Amino acid sequence: MTGAAGAGDAEPAPLGKRDAILIDRYLAMLAAERGAPRNTLLAYRGDLTDAARHLRDLAGATQAMLGELGLAWAELSPASLARKSSTLRGFFAFLKAESVREDNPSAALPRPGVRRPLPKILSHGDVDVIFATIAARLRQAPVNPLDLRLAALFELLYGSGLRATELVSLPLRALASDRPFLILRGKGGRERLVPISDRARAAVAAWRAHVPADGLWLFPSGKAHLSRVRLFQIVRELAGEAGIDPQRVSPHVLRHAFASHLLEGGADLRALQAMLGHADIATTQIYTHVDAARLVALVNARHPLVDLAPRSS
Repeated sequence: MTGAAGAGDAEPAPLGKRDAILIDRYLAMLAAERGAPRNTLLAYRGDLTDAARHLRDLAGATQAMLGELGLAWAELSPASLARKSSTLRGFFAFLKAESVREDNPSAALPRPGVRRPLPKILSHGDVDVIFATIAARLRQAPVNPLDLRLAALFELLYGSGLRATELVSLPLRALASDRPFLILRGKGGRERLVPISDRARAAVAAWRAHVPADGLWLFPSGKAHLSRVRLFQIVRELAGEAGIDPQRVSPHVLRHAFASHLLEGGADLRALQAMLGHADIATTQIYTHVDAARLVALVNARHPLVDLAPRSS
C-alpha cells in the first residue's frame, strides 16, 4: 500500500560526496590544528551530517536555505540549537578560508541566547564528610589497596581540580615525590602546570606502592587505565556512603568545588583559570558563584575608603 508517510518515517537523504569530503577535511583540521577531542569531533560530525542530508548540498547552501534549516530546528532546545548553529558557522568559515566558496552564508543561522547553567556545588561540609568517610576506610586494618586508590583519586579531583579524563589517564610516574606540581596536556592540546598538595602526593605514593612497577598507568584497570565511567561510579558510590545524595556528586562537581572553594579563599581568577586549563576567562567565571553577601563584606573590609571617616553633613 502506498501512502504519505510521516516525516519521521522517511529515509534520510544520502550524504553527498562533496559534502562528505569537506566535512572530513574540516574535522581533520579541528583535530590537527586545535586538538579537538574525539567526543567533540563526533558531535560536530553528527550536526554537519544531519544538516547536509536535510539541505542535500550543505557546502553550497544559500542564506535562504539556512533560514529554512533554522525553521526545521524550531523544536530544539536553545542549547541544542546554539550548538548546531555554532558548528555550521565554523564549517562555513572554514570553507571560505579554504577558498571553497567566496561568501559565508552563516549569518542566516539562528543565534539563540543561551545561559550556561551554574554547575552543581558541594559545600565545605559536604567535602569534609566525604574525606572523613575515606579516612574511616583507611583506618581499617589491614588497609584495602582499593581504599588507597580511592584516597588518591579524591585528593587529585578535589585537591587539584583535574578533569576526569586527565585523572584516569595519568601515567604511572606523572607525579614525582619531590615535585609539588605536574604538567598536563589537557583540552585542545594546551599544557598547564597543576599544583599538587602534600596530602595528594602522600596519597598517590601510598597507592603507587600497590601498582606494578612496569605498568603504564597510575590508575590501571585490566589492559588499560581506569575508565571515566568507572570513576563516575566510584565517586557516586562514596557519596552515597557518606550520606550525600549521589545525584549531587560527580568528578566534575568535585572539580567545580576545587575552583569555587579556592576562589572563596581568595584565589586570583587568572590563577584559577591557569590551574583549570580554561582557554577563556569567561569559562572560569562560570565556576565562580560567590554569594552577594560575601561580595558586600569584601567591599566593606577591603575598599580603600573604608578607613576614612564619613563626611559630616
